[in-house]
Amino acid sequence: MPHLSAEMLAADATTPITTAGHAQLGIAVLAGIAVIVLLITKFKLHAFLSLIIGSLVLGAVAGAPLDKAIASFSTGLGTTVAGTGVLIALGAVLGKLLADSGGADQIVDTILAKAGRRAMPWAMVLIAGIIGLPIFFEVGIVLLIPVVLLVAKRGNFSLMRIGIPALAGLSVMHGLIPPHPGPLAAIDAVKANLGVTLALGVVIAIPAAIIAGPLFSRYAARWVDIAPPEKMIPQRTSDDLQKRPGFGITVATVLLPVVMMLAKALVDVVVDNPAHTVQRIFDVVGSPLIALLTAVVVAMFTLGRAAGFTRGRIASTVESSLGPIAGVLLIVGAGGGFKQTLVDSGVGQMILEISKDWNISTLLLAWLIAVTIRLATGSATVATISAAGLVAPLAADMSTTHSALLVLAVGAGSLFFSHVNDAGFWMVKEYFGMDVGQTLKTWSVMETLISVVGIVGVLLLSLVV
Repeated sequence: MPHLSAEMLAADATTPITTAGHAQLGIAVLAGIAVIVLLITKFKLHAFLSLIIGSLVLGAVAGAPLDKAIASFSTGLGTTVAGTGVLIALGAVLGKLLADSGGADQIVDTILAKAGRRAMPWAMVLIAGIIGLPIFFEVGIVLLIPVVLLVAKRGNFSLMRIGIPALAGLSVMHGLIPPHPGPLAAIDAVKANLGVTLALGVVIAIPAAIIAGPLFSRYAARWVDIAPPEKMIPQRTSDDLQKRPGFGITVATVLLPVVMMLAKALVDVVVDNPAHTVQRIFDVVGSPLIALLTAVVVAMFTLGRAAGFTRGRIASTVESSLGPIAGVLLIVGAGGGFKQTLVDSGVGQMILEISKDWNISTLLLAWLIAVTIRLATGSATVATISAAGLVAPLAADMSTTHSALLVLAVGAGSLFFSHVNDAGFWMVKEYFGMDVGQTLKTWSVMETLISVVGIVGVLLLSLVV
């Protein structure tokens, strides 16, 4: 059985904090989201404060006791900061080491020299897809952000022309391709074949990444024509470098956490025994926290020392990397708090109960359930687990290929239209220096394209396999 994260199990077993009916919960969701959007866009209130207020409004309208609503928000914020927040911090340190040592410049110079302007978006989606294969979406973002921002700045590209393909490559892998936790959990629930799901997932992921990445980025760059935000671009502390690390060692350092997490995923599949010593070792070695921490420590030598940094210079580089991301950490954490308030209010369970009466194609039903839960809770993981659990009995009489397609339908639905209740939405917004409207027109539309192309691919494949 594939490992499920503590977050997944907790989300799946949450006891609602309110006994409100479906109509009241629906109104509460709309009220909470409306308050957040209104406070940010109309009153220019900081997103961190807006998300706190929106969460309290959601709980109040849903009829939840105030103390339980606060506890849900605090739990979600704490869980997000403890997980995603730590990864963002480690990614910021790695990015600063890349920048100060000249390693990021080395990567960007090589990419710009090898890929022409027209090929650059295609190069970015390919790089993101390779990096994103074994790792969590959030880890992929923190690894790629320095390269994306520097390529856009140095190559004089619109940020959307480079950033959207990179995000598409990461997101497609996150939603459709095992060994990501969501697809693995759905495979286990539906009892699908992992190899078949992986093969069909790749067939669907390629056109989804192309359409939502390089092709859509042309329009996204016209709708939101922005330059990389200066505060997020990795800046060298000084220009007194006597040398900089080579391209090979720099890329190897960046890919080290990818390799470590990929090794864990392969061991989980091959050994498939949580009590086995080898699997327990790789569960630790390949965890995102340990993988990124290892990369940071290694980077101090392969990048910092290679550039002639003293111990004091490395320490000051690490210290200076954390200040600029404080606001990002708070906003992403608050986004996680709002999401947890939604989940604890019983919105996901409400959708599952309503969807039982839908009488449509099983594959389309699975997609629609995942879409609805995703829109309401903002969590792709919750949407995947809940939808897969609901439609699992329907897979009993399915063929091997169709049960795999059922998993992919759920995965595609779980990516639909990320918005203000998704912590990933706030990560993209802050890293790319966009406002809420710009993020909706680019990131949210991109996610929707992946989801729609995904279900179209699933339905088409179901006709021929």
